Order: sequence, then C-alpha cells, then structure tokens
Amino acid sequence: MKVLSIRQPYASLIQEGIKKYEIRSRKINYRGKLYIHSSLAKITKKSRKNDFLYLLDNASLKYGHILFECDLVDCVLIDEEFLKEMNVGAPKGLYNDDCIGYYAWVIGEIKVLKEGIPAKGQLGIWNYNK
Repeated sequence: MKVLSIRQPYASLIQEGIKKYEIRSRKINYRGKLYIHSSLAKITKKSRKNDFLYLLDNASLKYGHILFECDLVDCVLIDEEFLKEMNVGAPKGLYNDDCIGYYAWVIGEIKVLKEGIPAKGQLGIWNYNK
C-alpha cells in the first residue's frame, strides 16, 4: 500500500475531515488508496502548526503511526481561483497565498485505523507491506 508521511497536526486535521487538501510542491499522477502516516517530528511552540491545534478538541496527537487510509482523488495546481475554492469552509489561515503555484492533493474518503500502525516513515510516497 502507498503511504504518505505528514507532520502533525496536519495528519490529524485530515483524519478529522477539517483539512481536505494536502499541499505539496510536486504534481502526482497516482490516484487511489493511500495510507497517511504521522511523522515523528514534533511541533515547536513557535511553529505556525500550533495555530490549528484548537481544531482537534484537545485530541492527543499520535506520532510515528499510520493513522488512516484515504483516497487520493486528484492533484490540482493551485491558482488564485482554486485557492478561493479551497478556503470555502476551511479554518482561516489553513490555506493562504503561499499555496499558489503548489499542488493540492485532494483527499477523498477516509477510513480511520483503530489502533494505528507503528512505522518510521519516509520522505515522499513510500510502500508499506503488511
């Protein structure tokens, strides 16, 4: 199964359906099932990532685990028009002008794994074999 590692709290924001797009610098042609892995990297107090912790209802963030399976349904180049679409219903500041020129990996149906699967993770898309 293909896996993508994402830092917290962004992995959990996707899991909860709050974040519907993963922003990446590269286009991807792959479409289909994808595991999302929460990377081991911890957030720092000065990090912008802290701005979104309030959206998770004080949920404890799990690090170094494959958290859920989802569908990667599309990959869209972000322009000003698409950025406006991305921001409809999204928390303020989640997607900003810095996203223009990057790619939105569109996340579809999510199936949470009850316990998660401990895994080290890797850069880019990697393979996990059960």
